Amino acid sequence: MVEKITAVFNGKVFYPAEPIALPTNTRVRISIEILPPHEEQTASFLQTARSLNLEGSPDWSANIDKYLYAK
Repeated sequence: MVEKITAVFNGKVFYPAEPIALPTNTRVRISIEILPPHEEQTASFLQTARSLNLEGSPDWSANIDKYLYAK
């Protein structure tokens, strides 16, 4: 039986991307095919914040408590 899985190598161990239906201690033969980097990379908080194109008072950072908690 041949089954292809996707896994991530952390330097010591391969972690499958999805569960594998194999009994414990099953012997397997592994062939390695290096895949290109995942296209969907996690954006940083700053990238996400900038992408929102928010507009507001220029003193937001200096008066954040006033804007968050004032009534």
